[in-house]
Amino acid sequence: MIAGEAKHRMGMETSAARATILAVDDEPDILVALEDLLEDEYRVLTASRPDEALALLAAEPDVAVIVSDQRMPGMTGDALLTRARIISDAQAILLTGYADLSAVTSALNRGGITGYVTKPWDPALLRGAIRAAFERHRLARDLATERALLRGLLDHAGDAIAFKDAAGRFVRVNAAKAARLGAPVEACLGRPESDFLPPEAAASIAAADRAAIAGGQPVEATVTAGPDAAPTWTQVTRVPIRDAAGAIVHLATIERDVTEQKQLEARLRQADKMQALGTLAGGVAHDFNNLLTAILGSLELALPKVAGDARLSRLLTNASHAAQRGAALTKRLLSFSRQRELQARVVDLNGVIRGMNDLLGRSLGGFVQVDHDLDPGLWPARVDPEQLELAILNLCINGRDAMPDGGVVTLSSRNVVVTGSPDPDLPDGDYAVIAIADTGTGIPPEILSRVFEPFFTTKAQGQGTGLGLAMVFSLLQQSGGTIRIHSEVGRGTRVELYLPRSHEPLAVAESEGADAVPARRHRARILVVDDDPQVRHVTASFLSGFGHDAIEVPGAEAALVRLEAEPFDLVVADLAMPGMSGLDLADVVRERWPALPFLIVTGHAEAARIPHAYSVLEKPFPSTELGARVATLLTEGAERG
Repeated sequence: MIAGEAKHRMGMETSAARATILAVDDEPDILVALEDLLEDEYRVLTASRPDEALALLAAEPDVAVIVSDQRMPGMTGDALLTRARIISDAQAILLTGYADLSAVTSALNRGGITGYVTKPWDPALLRGAIRAAFERHRLARDLATERALLRGLLDHAGDAIAFKDAAGRFVRVNAAKAARLGAPVEACLGRPESDFLPPEAAASIAAADRAAIAGGQPVEATVTAGPDAAPTWTQVTRVPIRDAAGAIVHLATIERDVTEQKQLEARLRQADKMQALGTLAGGVAHDFNNLLTAILGSLELALPKVAGDARLSRLLTNASHAAQRGAALTKRLLSFSRQRELQARVVDLNGVIRGMNDLLGRSLGGFVQVDHDLDPGLWPARVDPEQLELAILNLCINGRDAMPDGGVVTLSSRNVVVTGSPDPDLPDGDYAVIAIADTGTGIPPEILSRVFEPFFTTKAQGQGTGLGLAMVFSLLQQSGGTIRIHSEVGRGTRVELYLPRSHEPLAVAESEGADAVPARRHRARILVVDDDPQVRHVTASFLSGFGHDAIEVPGAEAALVRLEAEPFDLVVADLAMPGMSGLDLADVVRERWPALPFLIVTGHAEAARIPHAYSVLEKPFPSTELGARVATLLTEGAERG
């Protein structure tokens, strides 16, 4: 008896990895015989009464097979197995005598038994029946697990998933797919997708399904839908499913909305365009500004010499104005390319708008009325006021051009608190918003999506550069804000500029004083260093006109030779020169002649990267600006000396 108990305990300890069998019989000898027969291979639970067996089933959810006698007091085996099916998924085997075939039939119909074994049983036959029943139980549980996993995947996936039979009818769809089709899940089953789509879309999907089945391999494609102004993109994966014989009997489709990803890619491409244009602008700016410096300087030097010839003076003045417009365009290009440093400060945005009244009146003409609707409590913002004026002017001119017969441009402002914005360019926070609205022709949706592209314009050749809105977009991004545009054909356009609220005090306006050249008590010797002979000559001529001695050299190496040989009061050097740059020369001069003032002049986009310790003058420059800067540096140098 003790050995039997030890053997039972050992069987219990090692049963965790084995299937559990429940044996039910009212005869103890039968239970012992079943336990001895099966315990080497299974964990065996025994019950001598049907109610005890049902209690064990409720407490043991892992019972795989029930082996039950038919004739028991209180409840027959077929009745027990019928009740057991309610609380357990265990397979059932009925032990019965030859006279109990009617009970076997009842158990098959009501108790769901998978087989029966007659008494007295053949041990090998009983073992085989139990093994087969256990395998069916394991497969049934695996199938239930797979179904639960598939159901969970289908019900909770954000992708639209469907399974179709070879004829294209739905055999399973998830909620996301049904929502796309506009019908309940149950209404989709057994029907082709063409029942829910317009004929053209249905034909396209059917053709893609046939191609995937014919190819026999997973196929992935991206399809576009919706209007050009707000398209949507869907990535569709089609997976043919084969049966055991290798024939394709089903087709799985997985549809994923990739609109946000495509929009991010579009923004990245736009950023790449901006960067490429910035590189182009920076590359040509130096040479272009050198040309403008020579042209404007030469015109300025020539104008006094033809003061008595009105016609020639007018021609030279027109040429000067044209060159100045070219200089302004270069500065706009550099600002757009983000390579020209913004002079940002905290400003009163309403004040900027009001200060443009005269400029807008001259620029828009008499057929355009300018209205204001400004919030008196508008928050201040940190922005480059000159670039903001240029942005507002560009937008107002766009509005004027959209109203060939005249109309109204309205400048308004308001405070906006942004929370939960889906726009990645507009994070939550406080914004001061400037809006420019017109009553013009509006922008068609297919064009609205392209208005921020550099060089894209709908104006006639020679009437627009295609940089206006692109530069406004760049300014807002550099200032931490963004731009939004709303337009309706025939009703006008409204452009909103979002600028982050600033809690800093308003900046005090600085007096320009560019036209007033500080007085200089004595003649100064100034070394002019530039590899461009025309620019060098203009710079030296300007300085000579202010009474200074200007000595010209073509490069930094020659400048060092002259500095070693004779004294100078100031060095004016170009930034971009072959060999040693103007910045390299300035570093050497600061180290060897620390008291000698140094002015770097440049038309290059890299001017923003020059250390703030150095004085910089951007090309092209008028003589008054050069004279003022030189006078200031000479005065500071005299004070240090």
